[in-house]
Formats: sequence, structure tokens, C-alpha cells
Amino acid sequence: MESWIDVLKWAAAISGMVAAFMVSLDLGRRVTGWGFVLFVGSSVCWVTGALLTEDWALGTQNIVLFGINLFGVYRYLIRKKGV
Repeated sequence: MESWIDVLKWAAAISGMVAAFMVSLDLGRRVTGWGFVLFVGSSVCWVTGALLTEDWALGTQNIVLFGINLFGVYRYLIRKKGV
């Protein structure tokens, strides 16, 4: 079980770093939006890992970040520009 948790945590960490890089590049709404999609996946991995290890602080943080990242997906990929 421990190795699966490590894989999950590394997937969360790497996807979060890639997402942050995508957002920081400021290459337009589409790239930024897909960065937020990746952030959502990262948050799901972190919350899952936090539940498996009973790390409530990490889980709480990433539940909040999950909501913020969903808003980013809505704002950059779903909502029409200028609205």
C-alpha cells in the first residue's frame, strides 16, 4: 500500500508543478485553462493521498484548492470571454 501512496503523491506533486508552470507562462486562456484542469487532477490525487494517510491538514487544503481550481477551469475554459 505504501508504494501506491508514494506513486499517488508523486503524481500529485509533478502534475501540480506542471500546472503551475502552464499558468505562469501566460500563453492565453486555453493553456491557462488546461493548467487549471491539471491542478484539479493534482488536488484529487492530494486529497486521495491525504485520506489514505489520514493527513487532515493536507486534505483540507486541497479540498479548498480543488474548488478554486474548478473556478479557474470555469473562468478560462467554460465562461465566454468578457462576461
